[in-house]
Amino acid sequence: MEKLILKKDADNRIRHGHPWIFSNEIVQHIDCEDGEIVEILSSTGKSYGLAFYNSHSLVAGRLLYCEKFDYSLICERIRRSLEYRKFLFPDENSYRVVFGESDLLPGLIVDKYSNYLSVQFLSAGVDKIKETIINALLEAIPDIEGIIEKDISTHRKSENLPEVETVLYGTIADKTRFSENSILFDVSLKEGQKTGYFLDQKINRKFLQSIAKGKTVLDCFCNQGGFALNAAKSGATHVLGVDISQSAVDTSQHNAKINNFNNVDFIKDDVFDFLENENSTGNKWDIIVLDPPAFTKNRKTLPKAKAGYAKINRLALKLLNKNGFIVTSSCSHHLKEQDFFDIIQREASKQNVKLRLVYRGMQSPDHPILVSMPETQYLKFFVFQLI
Repeated sequence: MEKLILKKDADNRIRHGHPWIFSNEIVQHIDCEDGEIVEILSSTGKSYGLAFYNSHSLVAGRLLYCEKFDYSLICERIRRSLEYRKFLFPDENSYRVVFGESDLLPGLIVDKYSNYLSVQFLSAGVDKIKETIINALLEAIPDIEGIIEKDISTHRKSENLPEVETVLYGTIADKTRFSENSILFDVSLKEGQKTGYFLDQKINRKFLQSIAKGKTVLDCFCNQGGFALNAAKSGATHVLGVDISQSAVDTSQHNAKINNFNNVDFIKDDVFDFLENENSTGNKWDIIVLDPPAFTKNRKTLPKAKAGYAKINRLALKLLNKNGFIVTSSCSHHLKEQDFFDIIQREASKQNVKLRLVYRGMQSPDHPILVSMPETQYLKFFVFQLI
């Protein structure tokens, strides 16, 4: 087995539990294929165990925390991950089964939608053993009818891996039906964003149910109707979802229909334009949900992203009724939680309004945070009330 040797004092971060070794922390690249398993050694010869190696990535090594990485260990780690999710959501048939490094399977994402799996192989290591992983998943979840790989991601590009979208096992229907918070959803695992649906907001959507009864609710960037339908289920008087994608609007309308919700509508529009227009017409809402896509995926564009978050929260705050709620989130890892909080506080101060924080959320617990790896914490979620 090849040895990957760290530079002097380059092991401080991994000694504190971070699983990545960056390319500028190694003495030199070694002569082996990307995705191969290597042993990590400090400059003094201390072993840190095995890691996936990639000579073309900024992350040259991803620690595996084992002495032997084989099929039985992969099966065991998948089994433990699955048991944890079943414990979390005993009555749900949709959740994230594997969340990469947080489940000690670096770069592997597995989402379950009823009897179907949508997977991503975001490191050269897991991509190299793709077939082995599929076999382990089928052993752990034998009633799976289909597995689709949805690897259209910048993470793949950074690992020097091609984009892939293909069915790996069984068949994938045009629409897959699953439930979330006792609400039915039909989504396209082939055409939906990421793995098909955003499961990381499951708990936060459930919280919305607790405040939406009898309220008017505006769901901005509604995607496939997640927040809007949770509000409709709770007994909101009227819910409106807005998204720039006609496909998302069509799917949301379909999902409202299969749940027999008649208190929710969806329209296609640019959210910024829609909010500007609402401000000009003087419309007001009891609850406004802001769940935009990531405004930044790197530090370079962070200032522009902060301006975007400031603008959209500013526009929403102007539309709230007295005692109304702004439900606002950011999935941009590079925007820190305190910075996001400060943006909203500043916009409230500019408008001379007072907010109180009534709920602070994060990604759903099936997307657990590895405490020694800040990169696994990305979703910020606040519910403020205007007082």
